[in-house]
Amino acid sequence: MQLKQDNLFKMDIKISEEKKNPLFNRKEILASTNSEKVPSKVELTKIISEKLSSPEENIIIKKISGKFGSKTFNIIAFIYDSKEIKDATEIKPKLKKGAVAA
Repeated sequence: MQLKQDNLFKMDIKISEEKKNPLFNRKEILASTNSEKVPSKVELTKIISEKLSSPEENIIIKKISGKFGSKTFNIIAFIYDSKEIKDATEIKPKLKKGAVAA
């Protein structure tokens, strides 16, 4: 477990653009990182949370994209002002809306 934590914090995220969206009460982040494999949303959420001093529950990773053969990945993330605003704004999967799994 310790090895995984060390790899997590060695990943360096470079924020290329950060803009405030007052309509949705959030910051929209465009960032990039170099990694051997596609980073998980959980890892990126933790790193962005620490880098921007924001609670993890207010962050949502919208997209992680990379090109074939490249170790550079582009990230789109939204940081909401509060968890309540995030829950009211983001579309929830059907299972979280109360649908019964078959």
